[in-house]
Amino acid sequence: MMVNTGTVVFCADIGGSFIKFGLSRQQGEVTELARVATPAQSWDEFVLALQALLTEHGDGHPEDTPLAISTAGLVSPQSGEVMATNIPGFAGHNLAAELSQVLKRRVSVANDADCFALAEAHVGEGMGLPIVVGVILGTGVGGGIVFNGQLVRGHGGVAGEWGHGAITRTELVLDNNLVRIPRLPCGCGQTGCLDMLGGARGMERLHHELHQQSLTSQQIISGWQDEDAQSVLTIEAWLQLVGEPLTLLVNIIGATKVVVGGGLATVPRLIAALDERVRQSTLHSYPQPLVVPGKFVSQGGLVGASVLGRQR
Repeated sequence: MMVNTGTVVFCADIGGSFIKFGLSRQQGEVTELARVATPAQSWDEFVLALQALLTEHGDGHPEDTPLAISTAGLVSPQSGEVMATNIPGFAGHNLAAELSQVLKRRVSVANDADCFALAEAHVGEGMGLPIVVGVILGTGVGGGIVFNGQLVRGHGGVAGEWGHGAITRTELVLDNNLVRIPRLPCGCGQTGCLDMLGGARGMERLHHELHQQSLTSQQIISGWQDEDAQSVLTIEAWLQLVGEPLTLLVNIIGATKVVVGGGLATVPRLIAALDERVRQSTLHSYPQPLVVPGKFVSQGGLVGASVLGRQR
């Protein structure tokens, strides 16, 4: 259920390094007011940081103005705990419930990929569509799902996490040659996760595996655009490895639109190539682009929080 979309909401986007804090007067519109370091190691210091931001920027707004938070990590709808390896101070805390009590206002929390999906489904490239998948292709691979405007909150906060699970191929056909691809150990504890090969760092690992050459993802993409043979081969491998599980996700949930965020989403030609690869394999035909760059690639957390804070 939605509350008044004109209700004022404070928004915070919390990463391992910084808290971005803003004010939303309308859904989808956020004015960033401050950016402070995240006290990642200490719960008490984190609470004090939020209290200071609300005090400094709260003049003229009711004391119970809601706060919506986009955060790194998985947010469990069962326990409210956030599993964020880069913010250890969250461990053991029900973020929304405890902050609501301390800050004396309604606090809602979702992870940053989920907030990106909410932003795109309500005011972005998937606006008004029934099934919107927000996928993150940044340092790693993540995602979130929105059905009919409502965020899907899976068990333990896991929904749309298509980057994890032993799902990467071990063999690819590249330039008419069969090439073996290793399944790499992932930080989640499994082996063979797409997260290790599908994001920007994964693209770099893939290039090194294929060519024994260390390049940044920007250099690889630039080489691909300039038709460098090694980079072309790497991007072809990347498109195969990423395109297949993304197609599977589309087929499973019947996505209306897949909107991409993260650093790789800033390369339209790369996302267009991924879109072409996915649409070649989906069960249902998509005559129009299905996989598209997001509108809120850099501000998805705050904008998604502006939507989250107006939902019940």
